[in-house]
Amino acid sequence: MTFSWPESVLSLRHYDTKTFSSDLVAGITVGLVALPLAMAFAISSGMKPENGLYCAVITGFLISALGGSKVQIGGPTGAFVVVVSGILSKYGMDGLCTCVLMAGVMLTVLGLTGMGTAVKFIPRPVVIGFTNGIALLIASTQIKDFFGLKLDPVPGEFFARMKEIVRVFATFNGEATTVAFAALIMILLVANYSKRIPGGIIALVFGTLVVTLFKFPVETIGTRFGGIPTGFPHMSIPSFHFDRALLSPALTVAMLGAIESLLSATVADRMTGSKHNPNVELFAQGIANVFAPLFGGLPATGAIARTATNIRSGGKTPVAGMVHALTMLCVLLFAAPWASYVPLCVLAAILVVVAYNMGEWREILQILRLSWSDKLVWALTFALTVFADLTLAVEFGMTLAALTFIRKVTNTTTVSKVTSEYIDSARSHILQDKNIPSYVTLYRIHGPFLFGATDKIDEITDHIAELSPIVVLRLRNMTAIDATGLQALEDLASRLKSSGRSLILCGAREQPSELMNQAGFVRHIGKENFCSDVEHALERAAELHGAQVS
Repeated sequence: MTFSWPESVLSLRHYDTKTFSSDLVAGITVGLVALPLAMAFAISSGMKPENGLYCAVITGFLISALGGSKVQIGGPTGAFVVVVSGILSKYGMDGLCTCVLMAGVMLTVLGLTGMGTAVKFIPRPVVIGFTNGIALLIASTQIKDFFGLKLDPVPGEFFARMKEIVRVFATFNGEATTVAFAALIMILLVANYSKRIPGGIIALVFGTLVVTLFKFPVETIGTRFGGIPTGFPHMSIPSFHFDRALLSPALTVAMLGAIESLLSATVADRMTGSKHNPNVELFAQGIANVFAPLFGGLPATGAIARTATNIRSGGKTPVAGMVHALTMLCVLLFAAPWASYVPLCVLAAILVVVAYNMGEWREILQILRLSWSDKLVWALTFALTVFADLTLAVEFGMTLAALTFIRKVTNTTTVSKVTSEYIDSARSHILQDKNIPSYVTLYRIHGPFLFGATDKIDEITDHIAELSPIVVLRLRNMTAIDATGLQALEDLASRLKSSGRSLILCGAREQPSELMNQAGFVRHIGKENFCSDVEHALERAAELHGAQVS
């Protein structure tokens, strides 16, 4: 990998007081949003709340300072809750710290060797499948505290957990349930009316005040954990013990950290129009996770929801991420004793919202419109995530996706006789005798547009500002497409529309055309902008141009 400076250094070239003001406000806002989440993720993972706060402060600062994204916010996330609780129950705290250290080293090596782009080889149905599964598992772990159930310990397996919850549901705490629902409604209402106000913090303050003033008999951080220590994050060197059995869970932590951080950075790119450096980002994630075991042991990665909050709050550079970490440090130094009054039912309500938001449930409808192979990959990945474990789910999903990839590529090979009808039908597709007007930029996709190849669309997205008002994408030689390829075309259509440009597709072959119709892709650019060949595409472009100039 060629050497690249972290984005925090590159951003200093044009940094000024106005940018700092925006970063300061965004950093404080996202720091307050991250505060209850960090505690909730730690508690749900089977650790103390301060472990989550220590992780958020240390890793959040390192990821922003060393990373390759301008606005990425790092720290503990919901995706790790199920993985960490499983490692803790099987290998203990020392085993978890060893796994996180090993994962940090793996991520660092991936970044240094230029493997940051490897995330593109994970098909969208696999990503959606295990994201849906993790979200469901997180929500199921919050039922006990949400309703104040008398259940200890909570079973680690989904079926066993749900069976026990049904068995003891009659023990629910009315006050805890009422406060949890009130907090949930408050978060949803605030989110509905404002994307910039941290609904989680408002619900946290409201719930804490109600429980404290009315002396409701509900569990709090103080009653279960004895509060949170005041002061700087405590550093301690755990007893690392390297064992071959820890390799598999370490790979899971590294893989999940890489996937979520790069997906989060990609989402941030779409929201801001910037472009992250995936290798520098993975290097930063690796360094952060090498330090994580020294400050509580919870792993960290890029957080999509907090990154989006940072962008909406005006964050411009990695300084906002560093301010977010310093904001939580100030809470540890000056307000830690107050945290003991926080009700666990309110933290459970916050995590239920997090689980719903991270689940990408609307994507399921998109998957169900695709080919049977995409649906099968998604369904098996989801089922194995919930009922087995994440490592097996992704391994099986990737294997099945690779087999379907081979099948789709094989199906693109054809042998057919060249007839006079074929020659005549091909005339409308050739470019040699066509006049391409100045208001049109013409691109083509050649070969199968499947997962692993979709980053090639960057040839268009990286130069959007230079393109003509109308972009024609010729699909005559695109032999196959899958769910990941469709997502890439949807993103392209959205970005061109946001820039005031129009997209026309032409010449799609049988398999791509069928899948696009099946998935309802037409709504992204309009039925009239799907053309049978380049000849009709140029005629449609002339119509659009005439409407634009008139």
